[in-house]
Amino acid sequence: METRAGDPGAFAHFDLSRVDSPSFVVDAAKLRDNLRILADIGERSGAKVLSALKAFSMWSTAPIVGEYLDGVCTSGLWEARLASEFYDGEIATYCAAYKEQDLDEILRLSDHVIFNSPMQIERFWPQIEAARARGEDFDIGLRVNPMHAEGEVPKYDPCAPHSRLGFPIDQLTEEHMGMIDGIHMHTLCEQDFEPLRRTWDKAFDYLEPFFGQFRWINLGGGHHITRSDYQRDELVEFLIDLQEDTGAEVYIEPGEAVALDAGILVGTVLDVAHNGMPVAIVDVSATCHMPDVIEAPYRPAMLGEKQEGEGEAVRLGGPSCLAGDVIGDYVLPVRVEAGARFAFLDQAHYSMVKTTTFNGVPLPSIWLWDSETDSLECIRRFDYEDFRGRLS
Repeated sequence: METRAGDPGAFAHFDLSRVDSPSFVVDAAKLRDNLRILADIGERSGAKVLSALKAFSMWSTAPIVGEYLDGVCTSGLWEARLASEFYDGEIATYCAAYKEQDLDEILRLSDHVIFNSPMQIERFWPQIEAARARGEDFDIGLRVNPMHAEGEVPKYDPCAPHSRLGFPIDQLTEEHMGMIDGIHMHTLCEQDFEPLRRTWDKAFDYLEPFFGQFRWINLGGGHHITRSDYQRDELVEFLIDLQEDTGAEVYIEPGEAVALDAGILVGTVLDVAHNGMPVAIVDVSATCHMPDVIEAPYRPAMLGEKQEGEGEAVRLGGPSCLAGDVIGDYVLPVRVEAGARFAFLDQAHYSMVKTTTFNGVPLPSIWLWDSETDSLECIRRFDYEDFRGRLS
C-alpha cells in the first residue's frame, strides 16, 4: 500500500533536537489548515462534517477541532466518553456489536447510535425504548454494506467478500427501515472522489425505494479531502445533489483528512551494523509505534529523505525482539550513526492511536507545535508506570 501523503510542510524547517525521542509532534497550524478545508466543504454543501476519533483522538486539540467541525464520531463506549468530556458538537457512535452493559451509557452520550445489523436493534429495542422514556434524545442508525468494493487492500475494505461490517444492502426491508432514523455506510480508505461516486451509484438503486423514510445518511470516512489533488468542487456538488435526491441530511466522517500531514514521528539511531547492507536499530518501532507499516503494509515517507543514488540505503528496524519489526530501507538525510535524528512524515493519524508497549518498548511522547508562532509544548510523556499499569 503506497501512502499518498507525506508533504513535509513546515516540518522541513523544524529542529528535531527540540523534542525527545521517540516523540510525535503535531503542527497545530497544519491541523487548522485541514479543518478550514473540511469546514468549507460543509458550508458550501450543507453537509455536516464530523471528526473520526478512531483516526485522531489527540483530545488536547479538541478546542481546535471544535472551532471548525460539527462534532465527532466514535467507535464505542470509551471514545464516546472521551467525546463527551472534551469535544463540542454532535456525537455519532458506531460499533460492530454493542455490549448490553455498555449500551445505556452510549445511548445517553450519543446523538446518533448506529448499529451494524437490524438483529442488534431488535435485540436491544427494550433498552432503546427505556432510554427514550427517560427523556434521552438520540437517533438510531443502521450501517449498510453497499456491496461494492473499492479498497486497494482487502483487509481494509469494508465491502470485501464476507465482510463483517455493515448489513448487506440487498437485504434491506420496509420492516428494517421502520426501526431506524438514518443510514450509515463507510466504504473508503485514503481515496478520492470517484470511488465515492461509484459506490453511491451502486447503493442508489437499493436505497431509492426508501427515500423520504430516513432523516439522514452518513457517508463515513476514508475521504482524502485535504489532500491537494482531491476533487473538492465535485464533492460539494455531489453532496448537494445527494441531499436533494434523498431528502435527507448528509454527514461525512473524515478522520485521516483531519490530521493529514499534520504530524511527524521523531526517532534516533541507536546502533548500526552490516548484514549484506547497513542495518540500523532505531528507537522507533514499526510494531509498537506504526503498526500499519506491518499490517497494511506500507512504507512511511521520511522527512528529507534522499533519492536513490544519492547515498547508501539503510534498513531501519525497531528495538523490539520481533524479527519483522522492520520499517523499511531509506537513504537518510543525515549521517547514519548512533545518535542521529530523523523523522517519519504523516504520523498524526492512526499511528498515535495504535501504539502499544509490546516488549516493554517505551511509548513516544506527544508534542504540540504551532508552525505559525513556533510555540512548542510537551503534552504528555509516558513512563514505566504507564507500562506497568497495563499489566497485572
